[in-house]
Amino acid sequence: MNSVAHIEALREKHTALDAAIHQETRRPQPDEDTIHTLKKQKLWLKDEIERAARS
Repeated sequence: MNSVAHIEALREKHTALDAAIHQETRRPQPDEDTIHTLKKQKLWLKDEIERAARS
């Protein structure tokens, strides 16, 4: 996989996590542990995108 395709795949996962966070927060009783886990994954992906963009 070339770096452009890799970065695009990471961005798609990042967007999907953003949607999952949004969906969880809109529930009547959001699960804070789930939100926290999703946000950590999203932050990790952001860092991974930045690392991939630099290489």
